[in-house]
This record gives sequence, structure tokens and C-alpha cells, in this order.
Amino acid sequence: MACKDAVAHDTFTIELHLAAPPGSVFEAFADTPRRRRWFKLPGRQVSYDHDFTVNGGESATSVFTVPDAAPERLAYASRYLDIVPGSRIVYAYTSHVDGVPRWSSLVTVELEPEADGTHLRWTEQAAFLTRSAEPEHDLPHLRGATRLRLNGLAAVL
Repeated sequence: MACKDAVAHDTFTIELHLAAPPGSVFEAFADTPRRRRWFKLPGRQVSYDHDFTVNGGESATSVFTVPDAAPERLAYASRYLDIVPGSRIVYAYTSHVDGVPRWSSLVTVELEPEADGTHLRWTEQAAFLTRSAEPEHDLPHLRGATRLRLNGLAAVL
């Protein structure tokens, strides 16, 4: 019998080609104004802070209005664990909805030069702390949101 508060663990990897050199891709993570163009929480009343250093991190909050439901207060907080310029970024983060921690993740972003740009490999190890009403959708939702963000990254390069 599973505990109702059991943590669900999952891992996914997204790989894509970006038509920019690794240094430019890295700067899109490191430079706060560029990062803000592709890393966003949905909603209004947004706050944001970013310190791209080891032991620094990022925080963001917003209020997301859902049709036929109460607005959701979203919060994101991360800490950078390892940064290798032009090559690798490792960070941990937690996402909250209405003050409840929904999931925490360890993310490794690897950038490898290719003849015509960069091969990006995003590996995320997620621990779903508080499951949604439809827990089978938690991982697909996270993976889809990550893919949308990475599409935004490609657009700003």
C-alpha cells in the first residue's frame, strides 16, 4: 500500500540543437535581461531576482488566473550548485503553488559545440512532493513546460 504523502521521483532529458555557439547559449542563462526574455512564470504581479553565481540563485513569483477557478500564487526558487562557463550549469529548484511545495528538481544543463551551433542536453531529476489531482499528468506537465521554456531560449539566440 502506497503512502498518500509518498514522493514520486522521475527523470527526463531533453536534447536539442541551437543555432548559436555555446558561449552565446551560456550567456542566455547568465545574463539576467536575456534570461528574463525566455524564463518566465505565467501570470501577473511578477517579481524576479537572479544571481548567476555558485550558491547564488533565482527567485520568481506570480499570480496565475485560471478560468473558472481561484487564482494560483506561483513561486520558484533555485540555487546554482556548479557553473562551468560555456559548458555546464547545475542547479536545484523548488516550485510552490499557493504556498505548497509541488516539486523539487536537480537540473543539469550541458552545452556541447557542434559545427553549426550547440547541442544542449537538459537532464532533470524531479521529486514530486505534493501530487496534483491528476498525478499522472505531473511529469508530462513539467516536461512540456520545460520544452516551452527551451523553445523560448532558442528564440532569443
